[in-house]
Amino acid sequence: MSMIVASRFTTLHEAEVAVDKLHSNGFVGEDIASFFVNPSGQHARYPVGGDEFVDPGARDTSVGAATGAAGGAVIGLVLGVLISYIVFHSLVVLAVAAGVGAYVGTLAGALWQTRGGGKARQPDIGHEPDGTPKARESGVLVAVHVSPGTQHTAAQVLGAAGGMEIERADGRWQQGHWADFDPTRSVEPLRE
Repeated sequence: MSMIVASRFTTLHEAEVAVDKLHSNGFVGEDIASFFVNPSGQHARYPVGGDEFVDPGARDTSVGAATGAAGGAVIGLVLGVLISYIVFHSLVVLAVAAGVGAYVGTLAGALWQTRGGGKARQPDIGHEPDGTPKARESGVLVAVHVSPGTQHTAAQVLGAAGGMEIERADGRWQQGHWADFDPTRSVEPLRE
């Protein structure tokens, strides 16, 4: 495994300036790579697209749908009793009202659960609402193949050039590229 120091830049021009500064600080072209990282969810890791098999917001929708169906059926049944008592005097009205209530309740419950289940989401820099590390942000990533003696120099140059989220990673560096880069892996900040 190779030691890699990387940083994200918002524009290609900023990344090119950082690469020039790395060259002027003794890093060779074979040890520097820059590439664009797509926004989260746009890495097409699955045949139908996306980064994950199941959308995180949709994981518990079945619970919301079941709860909504039960609640909707009860409400529909109560309304059906009232309607059949007042107007129609038929058991078919009860069945139809319960079915419609369950259907509407299923949709409402699934949507409610998808939107966070009524829980207010607190913004947290560095972590998602469920506590998992925040996904890598999009932008131009400049990666430098370093040794233990040059990692801090690379980090200082990237930081001085305006780099954000300076990270240290272990990976395969082949022919001037970070060969096993995983855009879905969260950033590990460089500890000084």
